[in-house]
Amino acid sequence: MPQLVVTTREGEEKTIDAQAGFNVMEAIRDAGIDELLALCGGCCSCATCHVYVDPAFADRLAPMGEDENDLLDSSDHRQDTSRLSCQIVINEDVDGLRVTIAPED
Repeated sequence: MPQLVVTTREGEEKTIDAQAGFNVMEAIRDAGIDELLALCGGCCSCATCHVYVDPAFADRLAPMGEDENDLLDSSDHRQDTSRLSCQIVINEDVDGLRVTIAPED
């Protein structure tokens, strides 16, 4: 089972098991980390699941879609490594993926 390393807004690092085929937002939610609002439930329509991805994993992720890019443009906290966690699918290629939960907009 792939693992995901999540840094919370308070700087606490948590390693969680993540089910392959699920997305990062679901794994964070299922692990009981409640900092991601994920108001749209993973439909890529709200940007409340914004995370920063460790640059070492950038080339292992599917490219960002136009909708995701547009939603991230609405965030005051967008960075080069910003992604919506609902758009990152977990698989063995991203085992050990490190993400930091972005500040709330």
